[in-house]
Amino acid sequence: MPAPNDSQSGVPGEDLASRYEALARIAELIRSHSEEKVLFQTCASELHQVVAFDGLSWLDPAANWVQWHFLEPYESALEAPAVRDIPIEETVAWWVYQNQLPIVIPFIDRETSFPLVVERVSKLGFRSLCALPLSTAHRKLGSLVFASHLDDSYSHQDQQFLSVVANQIAVALDDARAQARLRLLLDITNRIVTKLELRDLLHEIVSSLRHFMQCDSVGVALPDPEDGELRRYAVDHAEFEMSVGSASERAKDVFRTGKPLIATKEEVAAYPQGALTNLSLCLYPLIIRERVLGVLGFGTSREIAYTKDDFSFFGQVANQIALAVENSLAYGQVSELKDKLKQENVYLESEIRSELYFEEIVGNSESLRCVLQEIETVAPADSTVLIYGETGTGKELIARALHNLSSRKSNAFVKLNCAAIPTGLLESELFGHEKGAFTGAITQRVGRFELANRGTIFLDEVGEIPLELQPKLLRVLQEREFERLGSTCTVRSDARLIAATNRDLKAMVGEQRFRSDLYYRLNVFPIRVPSLRERKEDIPQLVRHFVKEFSRRNQRVIDTIPSETMQALVRYHWPGNIRELQNVIERAVIISRGPVLNVAIAELAPEVASASAPFVTTANSGAHESLQEMLEETERNQILRALEKANGVVAGPNGAAARLGVKRSTLQLRMQRLGIRLSRTAIDERKQTAQ
Repeated sequence: MPAPNDSQSGVPGEDLASRYEALARIAELIRSHSEEKVLFQTCASELHQVVAFDGLSWLDPAANWVQWHFLEPYESALEAPAVRDIPIEETVAWWVYQNQLPIVIPFIDRETSFPLVVERVSKLGFRSLCALPLSTAHRKLGSLVFASHLDDSYSHQDQQFLSVVANQIAVALDDARAQARLRLLLDITNRIVTKLELRDLLHEIVSSLRHFMQCDSVGVALPDPEDGELRRYAVDHAEFEMSVGSASERAKDVFRTGKPLIATKEEVAAYPQGALTNLSLCLYPLIIRERVLGVLGFGTSREIAYTKDDFSFFGQVANQIALAVENSLAYGQVSELKDKLKQENVYLESEIRSELYFEEIVGNSESLRCVLQEIETVAPADSTVLIYGETGTGKELIARALHNLSSRKSNAFVKLNCAAIPTGLLESELFGHEKGAFTGAITQRVGRFELANRGTIFLDEVGEIPLELQPKLLRVLQEREFERLGSTCTVRSDARLIAATNRDLKAMVGEQRFRSDLYYRLNVFPIRVPSLRERKEDIPQLVRHFVKEFSRRNQRVIDTIPSETMQALVRYHWPGNIRELQNVIERAVIISRGPVLNVAIAELAPEVASASAPFVTTANSGAHESLQEMLEETERNQILRALEKANGVVAGPNGAAARLGVKRSTLQLRMQRLGIRLSRTAIDERKQTAQ
């Protein structure tokens, strides 16, 4: 409604100007105050300077309250329940708000439409009322009621001016609320980008929303990551604390459908299992990219709780919270993946080490893993290592792994099989020789220790080094120096020694075939490599590894290993260990004509050749092709007879070692070399047969 001019209002120009100045101040006050109850008291004081009233009431439907402001001598009415106890639906302010029409009651005692209001207000001494709606073109904001102790206090001109006042207050109030909501949305956004802990973030947001919307409860429900059930995640209640728990059925419906819902008190009461009773609810889904992440809920005890404007605002808030939930979930996933990657990093490092340093060591048995752990322990220590075990167990691979894990890995790894070099040439191979040192030495030669300087030298079959050469080897280990054969010049070598043997060096020391000081110098860190029969669970993996390797070498395609074949390979006792298995698989790959591995199973003797023989030899008992084999066969028979007489006992005064006149360790070494093993089952059966 346009502002009246001077002639229309009948008010002097100076008074009219002061009125509009006061109105401008009121508009500015509204825009600068956020707490509306405090704002009302301030505005009432300003309005009294330009409008005649003794009492002023303001209806705020969103907060569901009617607040009164009284002037003297009516201030005492604030303490009386006369106007406070009038039901809001029976007030003049409510009628004006609902119908959006102003109403003037010039004589209170003649009014019949509002009997309870007339009764209570008349007792306070008020004689006339003027009520106006507070509304804009977009929304209804409430109403103002002016009360006077005079009859017919508000003229037509006063009504026109009061309408202008109501319109200006409504515009300012609408603008202030819009700014407050924008500030709240901005605050939520700022919290989202600065706080990643979802529960703390949502607790702050729901607390701010509850105070801003002046409702009883605000909460957010999210699906449980374990079972997917919708549960209250963060709740702020005006009267009591609410623990997390299962969400209401209404909230679950909103989560399933993705559609918002308003439920009245009666509808809420239909679900007595809900945590919130006697409250009307507004439930809004948290949706982002067409995915429902949770539910935002508002609960209030007011009858007319939410307007269309509130519903639109809830949608904006829900979008922001959905973004916060998505960001937090993404952050949680990143953190979880980061932690998982950190945990896997140890595993990956182990796998990388396995690929880089243990690439030729195939297997995952407990005994093999213990060996690999020992390798990782001693490799960086630069100490001498003695690797012992049966022939064919892969002692050279262990030595290479030790070198690759040490600080010397960038330098040379020099190996020498001491049993493969004639005794007369072994010293030259180890330490080198000068030109003319012996017949055939036509040039100077650098020895293996000199080649391995700052690297690693691996001496396989170290037990085959003759006694006369052992002191020179001991000197290299202790003094790090030696002389070439035929030279008097001392050469220094910083080579790490790794030795290997399949013989019992301690027994050889007892037999004075190996120097004790050299033995103790070599035996600083012994590593025993288990035989293949001690790690049968590795045989399938080894078989597949060798099949793949030899298929590639021989340009074959073999992708099937019959289960019977694999079982036979696992049952076999493999006296030659991995070397024998490797040879068997290579031959099988060569003779296989199709994609199926063809192994000559009949050639693989069972682990126990004869149940009636308590002592089993794995050597071929066929025709002897050399004197050495004949000697070994004779020695084998003598040991078998002694064991049989001793009832399988090796040590002790009546043991087989005493019967043969040798030490226990010597007999065990002989049995190991000849492939003789004890079968307790066969011994028991032999005893029962003898009885």
